[in-house]
Amino acid sequence: MRAKTVDKIATGVIMCVAGFIIAVLIGLLGYILFRGVGHISWNFLTSAPESIRAGGGIGPQLFNSLFLLVLTLIITVPLGIGAGIYMSEYAKPNKMTAFIRLVVEVLSSFPSIIVGLFGLLVLVNYFGFGFSLFSGAIALTIFNLPLMVRITEQGLRGVPMQQKEASFALGISKWKTIRSVLLPIATPVILSGTILAAGRIFGEAAALLFTAGMSSPRLDFTDWNPLDTRSPLNPFRPAETLAVHIWKVNSEGLAPDATQIAAGASAVLIIMVLVFNLGARALGRYLHNKFTAAK
Repeated sequence: MRAKTVDKIATGVIMCVAGFIIAVLIGLLGYILFRGVGHISWNFLTSAPESIRAGGGIGPQLFNSLFLLVLTLIITVPLGIGAGIYMSEYAKPNKMTAFIRLVVEVLSSFPSIIVGLFGLLVLVNYFGFGFSLFSGAIALTIFNLPLMVRITEQGLRGVPMQQKEASFALGISKWKTIRSVLLPIATPVILSGTILAAGRIFGEAAALLFTAGMSSPRLDFTDWNPLDTRSPLNPFRPAETLAVHIWKVNSEGLAPDATQIAAGASAVLIIMVLVFNLGARALGRYLHNKFTAAK
């Protein structure tokens, strides 16, 4: 068989596989959105859920998911970027570095239910944080941190060596080179890691069942004092997220419209993930163009 024929066959197979994956993704998203978009309304997005009666919404759960996302990223991103910088630019290839890499790999493969049980034993019970947003954020940080470390390290190692050497040749210090040369170029890659971490935060349920809890107190959205128990900004209150709420409604929902609520909440969750992904990618391109003078 001629080489050109083999190349055409291989190209066709690869395109068919890629098309199949895209079709599955579009079909899955389309099915979820088709079932749920019709149930989305302003009242559905802002009202509290109902346990028995019909007509409940997802307002507190939606806010809890967004607040947990912000809280987790505040913890995860600085730690992940800092550890990635150390592993890429400062860590020497020795047994200690190899051990750190092994720990990172092991943490990244932990089942989320195990992380949830660890959070229940250590954060909720031992340290006394209770079922809270803070406990959930720490639990999510545990298995999102390895991802951020690896992505940051790969992004920094992907910067052309010539640019780093040119910076050193101009007498610029190592930290200034990292901050002004390496990080701006690696920003799109780091943002990709942040997007992946955010997707896990939005969709995680198992770990949050044992850390953030399966209930949410009545919130007073006029009270922005983070020390008040009814304040939505209090990080030490129980907080049922949207993913946990979907699981709870599907498994033990008693309201007559439980199926519709789950479908609408699933559609909202998918839309949130899509909007965050598109927005983060646009921000990544903007920052890359701004810091690197690219067009």
